[in-house]
Amino acid sequence: MRSPEQAVALLRGQWPRQAGDWLGGSGEWPLRVLLAVPGEKQASAHWVAFEAWRSAWKSWPGGEVIWIERRWPLLGRQVVPEALLLPDANALAALLGETVRWQRACARFATWTQRWPSLATGLRRQYLLLADTGETEFIRLGDMLAWLQAHRASNLFARQLPVAGLDSKWLETRTGLLGDWLRTLADLPRDTDFWRASGLRREPDRLRLRVLDPALRARAGGLGDIHAPFDQLAALALPARRVFIVENKQTGLAFDDLPGAVVLMARGYAVDRLHELPWLRAADAVHYWGDLDTHGLAILGHLRGHLPQVRSLLMDETTLLAHRALWVTEPQPHRADAIEYLDTPEQALYRDLRGDRWGVRVRLEQERIGWDVAWANIRSMASG
Repeated sequence: MRSPEQAVALLRGQWPRQAGDWLGGSGEWPLRVLLAVPGEKQASAHWVAFEAWRSAWKSWPGGEVIWIERRWPLLGRQVVPEALLLPDANALAALLGETVRWQRACARFATWTQRWPSLATGLRRQYLLLADTGETEFIRLGDMLAWLQAHRASNLFARQLPVAGLDSKWLETRTGLLGDWLRTLADLPRDTDFWRASGLRREPDRLRLRVLDPALRARAGGLGDIHAPFDQLAALALPARRVFIVENKQTGLAFDDLPGAVVLMARGYAVDRLHELPWLRAADAVHYWGDLDTHGLAILGHLRGHLPQVRSLLMDETTLLAHRALWVTEPQPHRADAIEYLDTPEQALYRDLRGDRWGVRVRLEQERIGWDVAWANIRSMASG
């Protein structure tokens, strides 16, 4: 016996999953919710509950209740509620107290699909955006989309766009959403990135490096700390014999001079382009030193997928356990069960960290390792 409260709870659970499908009058209506009519044996054994259930549906104000007749051998003729019918999504929204959000989503869906019909399918998957986005934000999204669609080859930087209320930070957090719409409108492949889809000019990828050898600095015009576009650094004649790649910028700044060496810093997961540096590929040795946590090891594996010769530095179980007092908590561990391109000890360390072998979400940030210990290790490796 499904009570009115249970029926509403069922519909409330269904609403966020299907509201978008019902935009624009879509969906099969009326919506029918079966009320789990009991058999005679159940009704007889729980007569008080049966009568209360039937009485609750007799006084039910929302939607149409379908009643049917049952003729039972012992209880005789009984009229029972079989189903609740809701004629359309408007009625369902009213029942659930969702009218304001629903009407807002419907109005926005109608306006946008009239202007951009090809967005209908995608917008149905974005019901929360349509229902809950503030008016100023939603207008700005529409203005931005319209401008980008009308100027597909502007070749402007984000800060140059003549769109009211726009700032580059706003755009940076919405490139996924706008890119999805632009790809749909232009029928572009799904892997087309936002910048190609929008026609905007992307700021060049910049790389920070320090040249640790005076002789190499002389070949770079005397510069020892360089932050420049990636393509320019790729063209640099820099015959480094040893390259260190570190996650933390201040760690890279702490390096002292080392013969034949350079250090790259603060790339995070964006290490996949480093193999494009000819002088890095030609180096005798490449070392990666990141945080000792699941993401640090994942970045190591990602980098090694492009540069198989990469060796890890201070990213082993011995280093981790020697610095137990300096552990912190990794906010959100990597989800993969295993990481490609890690060697056997690294893979075991990844599994142990992810499996909380030594504690919950253990993490050793690279900058927490004493610099005297770290630098002695680096110098030993550089001289080896």
